[in-house]
Amino acid sequence: MILILKNITRLLTPLGKSPIKGKDMNSLKIIDDAFLICENGTITHIGEMKDCPKFSVDSFEDSQIETIDCTGKTVVPSFVDSHTHLVFGGYRENEFMWRMSGMSYMDIMQKGGGIAKSVELTSEATEEELFKVAKQRVKDMIHQGIGAIEIKSGYGLDCDTELKQLRVINRLKSECDAEIVSTFMGAHSIPKNYKQKEKGSGEYIDFIIKEVLPIVQKEKLAEFVDIFCEKGVFSISESENLLSHAMELGFKTKIHADEIVTLGGAELAVKIGCTSADHLLHASEKGIKNLANSNTIATLLPLTAFCLKEQFANARKLIDSGAAVSIATDFNPGSCFSFSIPLLIALSVIKMNMTINEIITALTLNGACAIDRGETLGTLEVGKKANITILKYPSENFLAYHTGINIVEKTIINGKVIPAN
Repeated sequence: MILILKNITRLLTPLGKSPIKGKDMNSLKIIDDAFLICENGTITHIGEMKDCPKFSVDSFEDSQIETIDCTGKTVVPSFVDSHTHLVFGGYRENEFMWRMSGMSYMDIMQKGGGIAKSVELTSEATEEELFKVAKQRVKDMIHQGIGAIEIKSGYGLDCDTELKQLRVINRLKSECDAEIVSTFMGAHSIPKNYKQKEKGSGEYIDFIIKEVLPIVQKEKLAEFVDIFCEKGVFSISESENLLSHAMELGFKTKIHADEIVTLGGAELAVKIGCTSADHLLHASEKGIKNLANSNTIATLLPLTAFCLKEQFANARKLIDSGAAVSIATDFNPGSCFSFSIPLLIALSVIKMNMTINEIITALTLNGACAIDRGETLGTLEVGKKANITILKYPSENFLAYHTGINIVEKTIINGKVIPAN
């Protein structure tokens, strides 16, 4: 099957297979009046229209060639959402309104909200129920130009429910068009039955290491392990203990770092070689410097800061210091019930002072590298998978200018065209 995109008004892409750092995030390859050809899901040709090769129609069946005229359109690599929690049971809409009225997190917890509520609802849901809802969410995300999605567990906090979530995620891999990456995040919160213990958080980490990780490894249910390293949740030493054991078992690692207080999560991520450190609203000067001097990607989640009415991560300082930055939605049932790419982009421009070129880099190649897919995804280059997003307008600036509006016309995943809703 050959897919030809012709008369592309503007094509933009980062280049390479490794994270792009600092000021280089603003440098994209731009081709005006471009073409792109992919064959059997892989990009084979790209360049200016005047150099577009001619295919002999006698060499192919009519059904083997599809051509899309992209006059007046912009083409970019498909977006990568490198941080989500999209497999969960139930909703927490009342909690959102409580928070908007000024109720504190602890007050919400006392009313039965917080992660514990999602744990309860996820535990009650069947695997089939979780899968059905999650599959529709993935479809909706694809229509916003997303071609690859990382999904975490973390609403079980026991062995059986965590494994149930992971099995749903792995079923999504085989039944969805988007590329799915699975992350085990059993260390999302401290379970109720451990909170009463003097060293409950540490004992729970030991339980994960001894009882759960070996099963996840044996059944190949996750590629990454993540932990919520935060005051009142899991300490630096507990986080290092879990992630170090995970790496010994062959897992790659991520960390929820410095979201609520400056704890040193960014520094730990660099120390042990995490693929990404996520949130970073309160990353220290040292943490930012360490990230800039490492290959750990700083994944920023502005939708969550917006929904929580918190300060935004200092994207400008991270980029200007030389860090590789990605942005992702953090879609989850509590702090951010949104996977809106248009709003994510608007907040990145307006509240984090990122340029459109930096945002495209952050949402494509750097996002791909944050899930260890830089070799195959994130750029429009010969040999990469044909994951392509076609925008309705002739300039990348419309991503921010048409504020909060989805301007994706078509998402192409592995050479398969998926029309927008």
